[in-house]
Amino acid sequence: MTTHTTGHDLPANPWPALWALVIGFFMVLVDTTIVAVANPAIKSALDPDTSNLDNVVWVTSAYLLTYAVPLLITGRLGDRFGPRTLYLIGISVFTLASLGCGLSTSLWMLVAWRAVQGLGAALVTPQTMAVITRTFPAHQRGAAMGLWGSVAGVAMLVGPLAGGLLVDHAGWEWIFFVNVPVGVIGFLAAWRLVPRLETHAHRFDAVGIVMSTIAMFLIVFGLQEGEKYDWAAWVWTMVIGGFAVMALFLWQQSKTTSEPLVPLELFRDRNFTISNIGITVVGFAVTSMTLPLMFFVQLARGLTPTESALLMIPMAVLAGVLAPLAGKLLDLTDPRYLLIPGLGLFSVSLFWYVGMMNADTPIPMLLLPSALMGVANAGMWGPLATTATRNLPPRQAGAGAGIYNTTRQIGAVIGSAAIAAAMQSRLEANVPGASTTDAAVGGGTLPDFLVSPFSTAMGQAMLVPALVMLVGVIAVIFTERPESTRPEFRARLAEQKREAARTPDARTPDVGTPDAETPDVGHPGSDSAV
Repeated sequence: MTTHTTGHDLPANPWPALWALVIGFFMVLVDTTIVAVANPAIKSALDPDTSNLDNVVWVTSAYLLTYAVPLLITGRLGDRFGPRTLYLIGISVFTLASLGCGLSTSLWMLVAWRAVQGLGAALVTPQTMAVITRTFPAHQRGAAMGLWGSVAGVAMLVGPLAGGLLVDHAGWEWIFFVNVPVGVIGFLAAWRLVPRLETHAHRFDAVGIVMSTIAMFLIVFGLQEGEKYDWAAWVWTMVIGGFAVMALFLWQQSKTTSEPLVPLELFRDRNFTISNIGITVVGFAVTSMTLPLMFFVQLARGLTPTESALLMIPMAVLAGVLAPLAGKLLDLTDPRYLLIPGLGLFSVSLFWYVGMMNADTPIPMLLLPSALMGVANAGMWGPLATTATRNLPPRQAGAGAGIYNTTRQIGAVIGSAAIAAAMQSRLEANVPGASTTDAAVGGGTLPDFLVSPFSTAMGQAMLVPALVMLVGVIAVIFTERPESTRPEFRARLAEQKREAARTPDARTPDVGTPDAETPDVGHPGSDSAV
């Protein structure tokens, strides 16, 4: 059942609303990576007495955990109460939690506020994709997702840069305080520019909500804590139990006769399924690559947080410039022409870093894989999001966006846990007296005799995201070209517009809104049963 209310008409120009939404989206994603460069400073200030990295990693992991777990639910809430409402609530929670993070006086107080931040982020993120899906026609969605992808890619890379500048010149607290004015601006922009879209009266699957929350928590928490507790039996029980509950949840969803939390029919679209696999891999790789790289350049090569973050500039600039162009191209061509090179070049750049992570590499040489990674980002973020949402029916835009962002965050959380385990494992294998090294890492200094083995350990840890990225390359080979990117589609659409111009009284929503455009032009997502 769809409820129409006054003032919910789609805007003639949806771009101002999108620009308003990306302010908050950018802020949320920056916070996914901004802490990486500040971890040594945070540990030194709030956790100086321990001799391991496990505690400070929770500053990132707590955020990723509470970000990932509710996404399926918040996507559906956007369908029910409107993406504008959920976005405004989310950005308010996120902004207030940022203030709490900056005022934290202990590590675990900071971790708690980061968890609240993650909840705000979970409310914000699905709404951005849902608004794009519901306000841009399918044949124009690539350009919009190109902007979205540009923001996503640049934010994930600018995080370390902004973190370095703020830590060096203002203190670690300011990586959180800076969110407060940005959040206020984002709230006011969304209040003014984002339309009140129609709401859909969904039934909420209470059993599915409980089961998915339990499954996600068990899996993510178990993976994050595994290394700290030496993969004890209870940790494996938690992880295996989480996967068992997830399997039971998916079975329950397939049997739900009303409205499931996860509409499994969406996965009948091959591109939606493959894009979710791809974004899981990307989330894993982008999150996990930052930590060993930042520890290498700061502790082994002696760079300050600002200097190390400046190495990200080629990535941020090239991703920001090329992603909108890639989005426009994606509206006209097969997505594989962008996805395969994008994910492939990202993997190549990670292997390139592996080869350079030693004490002899000139620092300027590290800009080269950074530049290649920027080119790769243009072929990943926007193209994956566009390919996933191209065929989504508008009434399930929130559900589809929730699923997509959930898989991305699952990848990020698993990547965070995996890289912490890999770094600790490689340190123990390569560094004599690993506990002494841990203390040195926590204190922000590294004796000369440890530089070479520490660099080797970080390089070996970087192999994890490099190899995982190859799985994504294989997956995207199997995507297919959407109907709306073919010349015949555009010819039929042009003919419809000419026909509408000749008959002004005719009903022509199929060329003005994304809701009805597809049935008349053979779009693969137009099945009324979906």
